[in-house]
Formats: sequence, C-alpha cells, structure tokens
Amino acid sequence: MPNPYHSAPPSDHFDGTRFFNPGQPATDRTLSEVLRWKWGTRPARWPAMVLVEQVRPAASSDALKITMIGHATLLIQMAGVNVLTDPVWSDRASPFSFAGPKRVTAPGVAFEHLPPIHAVLLSHNHYDHLDLATLRRLQAGHDPLMVMPLGNDAIVRRAIPDARIAVGDWHDRIDLVPGVATILTRANHWSARGVNDRRMALWAGHWLETPVGSVWFAGDTGYGDGAIFRDIRARHGAPEVALIPIGAYEPRWFMANQHVNPAEAVAILQDVGAAQALGIHWGSFQLTDEPRGAPVEALAAALDEAQIPTARFVAAEVGGVYRF
Repeated sequence: MPNPYHSAPPSDHFDGTRFFNPGQPATDRTLSEVLRWKWGTRPARWPAMVLVEQVRPAASSDALKITMIGHATLLIQMAGVNVLTDPVWSDRASPFSFAGPKRVTAPGVAFEHLPPIHAVLLSHNHYDHLDLATLRRLQAGHDPLMVMPLGNDAIVRRAIPDARIAVGDWHDRIDLVPGVATILTRANHWSARGVNDRRMALWAGHWLETPVGSVWFAGDTGYGDGAIFRDIRARHGAPEVALIPIGAYEPRWFMANQHVNPAEAVAILQDVGAAQALGIHWGSFQLTDEPRGAPVEALAAALDEAQIPTARFVAAEVGGVYRF
C-alpha cells in the first residue's frame, strides 16, 4: 500500500515506502512469531495499582531538573523552559479506551498541575509514546511546539489541525525557543499505528541542547551492534544526562532488536559517555513478560558488573524529581 504519512525519494534509511534501520538487525516480526510469544509464555503478574506520590512542579527552573511522569513521559525544566517527552496521561497505552495495556501508576504530575509547556518531543508513533488524547489537551491548554520525526506530523495534524508542528529527519536540528534546540538522533526501532502502516513513519531520539547542558532522550531502541550510539557521541559529544529505556524487554528472542535490556542500557551509557543517566520506560504499563521490578534489579546487577557507581545511572521512579 502507499505510505499515508510521508512521501519522498529513497534515502539510506527510507526505501520510498518504509523506513528501516540501515546496518542493524530487522525489527519486523511475523504473525506466527507474535502468536508463539503470546501463546508460548506466561507473563509475570504485575500489581493492578502502585501508589504514587504526585508532585507539583514549580512554574520554571533555571537549573536542570527532570521529573518522571511515567514510562517515557518526563518533564525537563531548565533555563526557564519546560519540555515534555512522549506525553501520555491516558489510562491505557492503546487505540482503545476499554482494552490494551492499563496504567498501574498514576502520572507523577497531575495534568492540571503542569507548568506552562513550551515544547513536546515525540520519538515515534506507538501508542505508549504518541497519545493523541494527551496531545489534544496540551494543545488546548499550552499550545506547545510539537517536534517529531518524519511522517508523524501527518498523524498529529489529522487529529489536531491547529497544532504547531516541526518535523525532521535523523540528524536534523530544530530550534524550540531561543537558546534551546533538539537534534533528532538515530534509534533501532520501528513504527505502526495499525496493521498496514509498519515502518511508514520514522522513529528517533532527541538530543536537547540547553544553556545548562545537554540532555539525550534515547526514545525506544534496540542495541544492535552499538554503532549508532558510538556515532551519537562522535557527532555530539557526551551528554550531561541521558534518558535511557530499561524496561519492556522479555522475551529476548522477540524483543532484543527493538528494546534494550538493562545490561544493554548500561552499554549505551558507556557508548555515549553520559555523566549521569535515568532509566525510563519501565513500571507504568505492562507491555512485555518481565516482572515489574525486574528492570531495577537487573540495572543494579549490570552496573555492578561494569563497576559503575549506582548513582550514575538511576532507575527513575514515578513522581521522582532529579536535579543536575
């Protein structure tokens, strides 16, 4: 079928219809593989609800401050600017309000207690990252600049015609406000909103340039051979803070090419040379088979194995406020 989101000549990561991860393992899975996973394993039982102490952020912060909202949603505050990553306040990470992965933690910040949001950084179009209901609320209350990879603009524009959107390819630099910009970075992942649009919109991370240091939001990614992370360091240097996924990784035979496990997250930390890191993408929505607390335990073990101080890479807790 033709691509409904993006039309352009082929490139080194776009074949004219679908995007792909050049030089890295394929992320596509067949229906038989999906059924083998769903019928062949029994996922760990998560609690139905985990209590969260919500916080109320200040309207702004001069220093770098990051608040964990949940999953891949973080509030980044610095130099008087407020940025959200992959905002999801809905109860389910799903196209349906009645089915799909259900939130087990309330958002770390109640939506009505958000400070003024200047920009939203989107990594890709999976439902646990691109939530149109939340984007509509943000548009109505904050009118932020929404920055996203190629093709995702068509999805957002269709739902929110008056949204302020900036779209880019890997390595493109986009100004958010004077003095603050994002550069879209490579990730080993894929995209889809339905059954026929696999890899028709691009996926990415975001390298945030700010007056108080750089913050790298990795987005969703597999590790592959690690080349893309070493390239990020070669292009941009080492970030002050890296936001790296540590959850949604079991079973490995199915997930390895698209989601890192905690040991691979530590390898990414070493590849990019981040001074500090927060572990994200865990504990809010059960997407895969591992127990809820497994990413935290596995991260501690991987840091110990690599002889890296635990304070350098912390699993971000929902409602946690991290100052740098």
